[in-house]
Amino acid sequence: MKNKLLILINGVVFAATIALSSSLSAAEYSGIDVAKSKIAFTSKLMGSKLSGGFGKFSGKISFNSDEPEKSKANLVIDLASFNAGGEELQREAKGKDWFNTKVFPTANFVADSVKVISPNNLEIRGSLAMKGKAVPLVISAKYQVQGKQAVFDASFQLLRLDFGLGSGNWSDTSAVANEVPVTVHLVLNQK
Repeated sequence: MKNKLLILINGVVFAATIALSSSLSAAEYSGIDVAKSKIAFTSKLMGSKLSGGFGKFSGKISFNSDEPEKSKANLVIDLASFNAGGEELQREAKGKDWFNTKVFPTANFVADSVKVISPNNLEIRGSLAMKGKAVPLVISAKYQVQGKQAVFDASFQLLRLDFGLGSGNWSDTSAVANEVPVTVHLVLNQK
């Protein structure tokens, strides 16, 4: 009788250990916490630094810290949510020479592959489509799991002329730099 009770207790302890270890394994993260996330950029306009960002974006992301190389991402940016400088600059940016938001309301980034460079450091390869043009992009990203959220800080350099941003007089790179450093702070909620 004692042996049966001991076997039963060991079985319960074993089952509890398995359940606990599986609950401690990496969680799936997918929902974007838009209130905590941010897409920002800097540029040079007429020799001065211009900082701004995009206030509206959404997407489908799947991330598991146990298997980051299997991550999927499709991020959609509302180009009309461009915010930099004053009202005149914002109107100009949404116009035909720049984003042309009436014809091309969104930009879309799709990740093709994710490579682990070192612990919590990723290289994300994909393409960014904007104004009818898709350009390959390599993004460096760091991440950390904080409770029920995964926090990503990523950066890349966009070449605006690759997308036809700033046509006509604006194509002069001495007036507006071609290189636009972009940073992304993305907070994902646990599934």
